Amino acid sequence: MEEGTLNTTSLEAALGHTFASRELLLTALTHPSYTQFVNSKTDNYQRLEFLGDAALSLILAEHLYQAYPLEREGTLAQARSALAKGSTLSTLAKKLHLSNYLRLSPAEREAGGGGRPSILEDTMEALIGALFLDSNYEKTKSSVLNCYPKLPKNISQLLEKENPKGKLQEHFQQQNPTPPIEYKLLQAEGPDHAKSYLVEIHIDGTHYGQGSGSSKKEAEENAAREALKQL
Repeated sequence: MEEGTLNTTSLEAALGHTFASRELLLTALTHPSYTQFVNSKTDNYQRLEFLGDAALSLILAEHLYQAYPLEREGTLAQARSALAKGSTLSTLAKKLHLSNYLRLSPAEREAGGGGRPSILEDTMEALIGALFLDSNYEKTKSSVLNCYPKLPKNISQLLEKENPKGKLQEHFQQQNPTPPIEYKLLQAEGPDHAKSYLVEIHIDGTHYGQGSGSSKKEAEENAAREALKQL
């Protein structure tokens, strides 16, 4: 997209912040392929991504520290990791419809870059970095936390949701012998940038359901969630 045609009003409304520096916002939305395509010195989002990653880590650490005063450091660190991981950030980016605002080269857009999870994750971090530079820490924290779903009162519920395979393994650890858990890939189809996977889970030879996802790992996690429901 060209600068003059990129209307970011809805995005800024969703963030609750109108950027004083439009250049900063546009930089956060500029993929490296766009810079190469226009053959200019236009900045891309990579430096802002670095800053946004650090700002997000601090925001989540402070929020978790305040929200869960009885939890130990290790548990808080696990929760922060779950909330800052790539799949979480790409989901937040989809909620903000960031793919509508990305500046990509025609080739990258044609290849499906606007919906690629890794690009959405990077853009989300860059946007947080831009927010931090254009406003202040408190405003950035408010905007960022508003993007997240409401966290559960019990942090273990968050971790269970984020690590269903681990939770499933824990369920059987007291049994002797521990029954084998097998994840069987049934299907992998679609172009490289938009593959779909289907996985079936078996526990001690018994079928406990299926799970699908945009990666094998995600499909296995969804299969584990299905098994946990049955157990």
